[in-house]
Amino acid sequence: MKKVVVGISGGVDSSVAALLLKEQGYEVIGLFMRNWDSLADGEFNGPTTASGICPQEEDYNDAKAVCDKLGIPLYRKDFVKEYWDYVFTYFLEELKNGRTPNPDIMCNKYIKFDMFAKEANKLGADYIATGHYAKIDKGKLYKAKDINKDQTYFLSQVSKEQFSNVLFPLGEIEKPEVRRIAAEHDLITANKKDSTGICFIGERNFSNFLKNYLPNKPGKVINIETNEVMGEHIGLMNYTIGQRKGLNIGGTESRMFVVGKNLQENILYVCIGEDNDYLISDSCIVDNVNWLGDKKVVKCMAKFRYRQDDIPVELEWLDSSSILVKYPQGVKSVTPGQACVFYDGNECIGGSIIKEVRKHNEKLWYL
Repeated sequence: MKKVVVGISGGVDSSVAALLLKEQGYEVIGLFMRNWDSLADGEFNGPTTASGICPQEEDYNDAKAVCDKLGIPLYRKDFVKEYWDYVFTYFLEELKNGRTPNPDIMCNKYIKFDMFAKEANKLGADYIATGHYAKIDKGKLYKAKDINKDQTYFLSQVSKEQFSNVLFPLGEIEKPEVRRIAAEHDLITANKKDSTGICFIGERNFSNFLKNYLPNKPGKVINIETNEVMGEHIGLMNYTIGQRKGLNIGGTESRMFVVGKNLQENILYVCIGEDNDYLISDSCIVDNVNWLGDKKVVKCMAKFRYRQDDIPVELEWLDSSSILVKYPQGVKSVTPGQACVFYDGNECIGGSIIKEVRKHNEKLWYL
């Protein structure tokens, strides 16, 4: 009997993943990862749930209840230091540099499919598994059947080697069916709300959390077209390109969008209208390319944001880890620090990080 170690998070997806693997005849072991110290964020006790305990402990209790119900063992491993060193430090440095990082992508690369895999090996695992919505077929990464939940975007920095012994039990199942299976088996997580946002922030206010680590430096908000001062921002790290809500610049806010940042002068640039030309770029340079395809291509599809439709692009390889990505039709709000993920149909053939945004062969000065 093959042994599989499943990352059990205390949510419905990983619960059903473990259930399905057991039904398929695997010897299943649960492993709960503790990646964040809830007392490390400058708050006395961190956030609490309705039951009065921190969300992480409630997740562990739910994970334990699921594993007890399924009759499988649950181990608990502390990756707090590794998460801080490889994910959170990266997150803070990117924000300092005016970029918009995606820590979940780096968590998958360094924690869930590296540190976790090494811990699973100690438990004698033949495979590791998670509740991600994605598919692996002959070592290749494909979109999940449930396109609305597909998570290949967040898996795009995981290497081919890391995928070599990975199972994604939910790849062929849509989310409503996952909840139905959980309810049918009376799992405590069946109706549990999905976690949203960045895991170490949770339901808290982003700017309130962030000021524990990066000091707020208020500055001017300027209309990039008229040079008019529209108001004051609370610190550039709190904003991302294309953002509309939370600008706090009076009655004009509903028509204003973040378009750029000037780190040296601490200026936040905005424009009027979601189709404003200042929001449009036609190429970008990406680095940290993790190529998953069999061969390098010059034409494919790409996503610049998780919920974005696939967009046709042309690739000009600058070197083995950098690409000039061209999209002459124009794309809104391409953002430095975010992932650019490449697709050939449903196959995810690579991922990268947006380094520089361009228009008409020139770097955009306001980004």
